[in-house]
Amino acid sequence: MFPVEVPLSHLGPPILLLLQLLLPPTSAFFPNIWSLLAAPGSVTHQDLTEEAALNVTLQLFLERPPPGRPRLRLEDFRGRTLLADDIFAAYFGPGSPSRRFRAALGEVSRANAAQDFLPASRNNPDLHFDAERLVQGRTLLAGALRETLVAARAFQHALARQRLGAALHALQDFYSHSNWVELGERQPHPHLLWPRRELRSLAQVGDPTCSDCEELSCPGNMLDFTLITSGYFGMHPPKPPGKCSHGGHFDQSSSQPPRGGINKDSTSPSFSPHHMLHLRAVEVALLASIEAFSLLRSRLGDRGFSRLLDITPASSLSFVLDTTGSMGEEINAAKVQARRIVEQRQGSPMEPVFYVLVPFHDPGFGPVFTTSDPDSFWQKLNEIHALGGGDEPEMCLSALELALLHTPPLSDIFVFTDASPKDAFLTNRVESLTRERRCRVTFLVTEDPLRVQGRARREVLSPLRFEPYEAIALASGGEVIFTKDQHIQDVAAIVGESLAGGWVTLPLEPRVFIPGETCVFAVDRLLRQVTVWMHGDISSFWIKNPAGVSQGPEEGTGPLGHTRRFGQFWTVTMTDPPQTGSWEIQIAAEGIPRVRVQAQTSLDFLFHFGIAVDDGPHPGLYPLTQPVAGLQTQLLVEVTGLVSRQNPEEGRPHFSHAVLRRVPEGTHLGRVPLEPVGPPERGLLAASLPPTLLSVPAPFSLELVGQDGGGQGLRRTAPQPCPVAPVLLELSGPPSFLTPGSKAPLSLHIASFSGPQDLDLRTSVNPGFSLTSNLSRAHLGQNESAWGRLWLEVPDSAAPDSVVMVTVTAVGQGARPVPPTHAFLRLLVLAPSSQDQPETPVHSADRGRPPATPASLPSTLVTQDRAGGGVVDKAWWGTVGGVLFLLGCSSW
Repeated sequence: MFPVEVPLSHLGPPILLLLQLLLPPTSAFFPNIWSLLAAPGSVTHQDLTEEAALNVTLQLFLERPPPGRPRLRLEDFRGRTLLADDIFAAYFGPGSPSRRFRAALGEVSRANAAQDFLPASRNNPDLHFDAERLVQGRTLLAGALRETLVAARAFQHALARQRLGAALHALQDFYSHSNWVELGERQPHPHLLWPRRELRSLAQVGDPTCSDCEELSCPGNMLDFTLITSGYFGMHPPKPPGKCSHGGHFDQSSSQPPRGGINKDSTSPSFSPHHMLHLRAVEVALLASIEAFSLLRSRLGDRGFSRLLDITPASSLSFVLDTTGSMGEEINAAKVQARRIVEQRQGSPMEPVFYVLVPFHDPGFGPVFTTSDPDSFWQKLNEIHALGGGDEPEMCLSALELALLHTPPLSDIFVFTDASPKDAFLTNRVESLTRERRCRVTFLVTEDPLRVQGRARREVLSPLRFEPYEAIALASGGEVIFTKDQHIQDVAAIVGESLAGGWVTLPLEPRVFIPGETCVFAVDRLLRQVTVWMHGDISSFWIKNPAGVSQGPEEGTGPLGHTRRFGQFWTVTMTDPPQTGSWEIQIAAEGIPRVRVQAQTSLDFLFHFGIAVDDGPHPGLYPLTQPVAGLQTQLLVEVTGLVSRQNPEEGRPHFSHAVLRRVPEGTHLGRVPLEPVGPPERGLLAASLPPTLLSVPAPFSLELVGQDGGGQGLRRTAPQPCPVAPVLLELSGPPSFLTPGSKAPLSLHIASFSGPQDLDLRTSVNPGFSLTSNLSRAHLGQNESAWGRLWLEVPDSAAPDSVVMVTVTAVGQGARPVPPTHAFLRLLVLAPSSQDQPETPVHSADRGRPPATPASLPSTLVTQDRAGGGVVDKAWWGTVGGVLFLLGCSSW
């Protein structure tokens, strides 16, 4: 794993000094901050993960002066809560967006929290350092960190963050679930991250470790000895006589002598018998998390570590290129645009840190080319030429799917083509991937019905053949821009400006644009570079500011800004600073023109969804990629750009509520209040989605409404529509990596909460390994679940350090079929090595296994869930004023 050990004191600036800056004022190890509604004042896995990442990021910034800017000073951060927005503004300059970095941290934090919710991990003692399975836990911890390194080096950053979250969860649990701090230790275990070092002084099966405690709080229940132990949870494995329990009302082992427990997960004695040591465990777990991040930085290097956590305000550059014979102008446009981006931004904070290129034609597509070196990208792009011909349809969506699998989240992908897709059957799956990756796809289509050279056309072309591009653009928040060869370079240059970072799309009213009618958008004082895009068969337009000044289609500089036209593509960029207030647009056109208004700002937001659970081992919000019809869901918002060092007289911007509308028609679905969660400077908000929104599986738009620091209106809209899935579909894999020649069990869970469902379940795997399933159809009533098992066979020839992508699709049958639902699972194939093999158990009790979970059931299981109206499985929750409260929760 890590052949060279790095002492904690050698990992950058004095960690203890930074620790004093970062520790919250209140006193892990509940999953996320929404768990604090059950145990206020506790520090969670999310807190520890984010604090450690910010700590090491600040170390990186302190050691590497920013180009053209003064070196950061540690004393400038003394006495302040360390925030991503602050350190980005200090390092990259005011207004530099931290959205990508915070999104990457969110991926790691949610993967960390998921260890307490996923059926394959929540009851496995090896993954939580429970039941004295310390050697086994350390082996899995080291394996997860090795997977993080391998995935990051292979540019599989989503998988790397997932495995990093799992590793950090286990690492942090060691200090809460074991007696390490009870032994008086105030530093991390020196050998926990080193699999070749033996763990010594471990309690054996015959060593009594705890005395009986019949109270909730058990400050003196540990016997006086110097061996390391951890508590048993539940009945699997059974607790031997004299051993400590984890503790808490939901721990069945804590009712068996010796009663009580030793966990330090929270400040609440109902959950944690050693609650009085919670803060001490937090201190050591935070130091250990900082050590883990620092070790990854030392192994990946600063550039690789920055890619792992997206420590940049810049977007990646991702091109999907049609290479058939008629594409010469488009390929040249892509080359010119790429060269311009590289040259203009080289050495600046907005220089892309990652490049992706996927060519396609008919019948082939790929291979994908990824690099972090702009010269290598330019060289590869320069090797591409327009060759060959073929039928008009091309393998565009297959190439786009490949690009989505390799492009970092929150990126822009540009597709250059003059043909419709031959693989339109992939449309729905690619839509789902764009939502999962939160990537925006823009199609630059130079389709010209009069041009016949370069392509052999064997049939009459349908006017609807580009609908798959339209559907994917809508789902991803992108565009389909039709242009001609003579304009493609200019159009590509304008679209490429969106890579500058910090762009937001402004909501339009009404949402469906009608030619001849007035459309309105709001401009606030935090916006710059307000730009209106228009394309279609437009004959005229005018734009009017709040003072009544208007500008028409005359090209060049006008009273409001600068107008440019390339064929039927128009842009109007307003002169800075734009007047605040309500602006109007009116367009005369044949058909429905496309209109987008975007602007640059650091104030933006991220959003997630979750459902409240107290089904053990911890209360909290189980993260969802999208809401599910019939399932009460919480909206979680993270506002970015709230720099705390702004002028105090300006005040802090805030959002008060969210407006939800049906897509694409714009029907109003509800308005929900946003309640702050945690300290206001973190910008975390929550709301309960209305039942009317979740009654049907259809997409909706999310718009936040509030005020800036001066009391003026603020509006921000999510860049992509949010679909409501008809069913809950979950796919999970083994707790460790795959090896060539192995056969891995996967777990499939599907549940319906909105009514009866008749579903076909289809599976696919990339690369084409053998995949079998015992669940191909599911007949579910309302609030029913089905469990199944899949077997993935990894051939001996599988390439080490490669990624396997497994997809399961649920397709509705019957007279009223529901939209397909997709679940994606990424797994890593590694060559086995000696240090990765499980070490010999210390004693026979270690051989106990966790209870059978649905992940290990030999056949399909259908269960009745108590869902709807506020119940999921055994979880019960309620809301007051939009804030989630967990009631009657006791747990690990």
